[in-house]
Amino acid sequence: MNRIAWSRLAACAALAALAGQADAAGAARWRIDPARTRIAFAIDAVGYPRTQGTFDKFDGRIAIDFLEPEKSSVVFHVQSASVDVGSAAFGDYLRSPAFLDAAKHPTIDFISTSVEKVGDRAVRVTGELTLLGVTKPLTVEVAVDRPEGDKRLEFSASTRIDRLAFGMNSGFPLVSRDVDLTIKSAAAAL
Repeated sequence: MNRIAWSRLAACAALAALAGQADAAGAARWRIDPARTRIAFAIDAVGYPRTQGTFDKFDGRIAIDFLEPEKSSVVFHVQSASVDVGSAAFGDYLRSPAFLDAAKHPTIDFISTSVEKVGDRAVRVTGELTLLGVTKPLTVEVAVDRPEGDKRLEFSASTRIDRLAFGMNSGFPLVSRDVDLTIKSAAAAL
């Protein structure tokens, strides 16, 4: 969850396409603003209410070429141990080897491989999500807004991650294989 949703979610910050890869001419560089970023996840389990939580520690960079979006890139890293579900005991369980294995896999990482403009304020970011040491492709639809022109960028994204594809099998089939991930963020120009 933490690694899956957050590293990729944060990676979803790929919304605009993070810096790590883009030094292309015309690409503006942006840094994710932690104070204006929320990485949230939700998962279902038989007989229990929907579990919702967040990842509270992450960093990311975006390189965006507004004229040629395909030259944009996103890199996002989420700290697995920062998972928060409102319960210390349940949070410890999620950090354990049963789920995020935060001691062995401290980050969930997303690195974009392509960015495609799909509308006036929307992009499709494709990349690789690494969770529990397993890397799989992930595509995220991102809504982008520039409320302050060249100073600030806001984006929101949502996607679904199949936790079983990353080897996170604990509790299945009583705990859903699908983890819904939502990211809302802002980035400041560097």
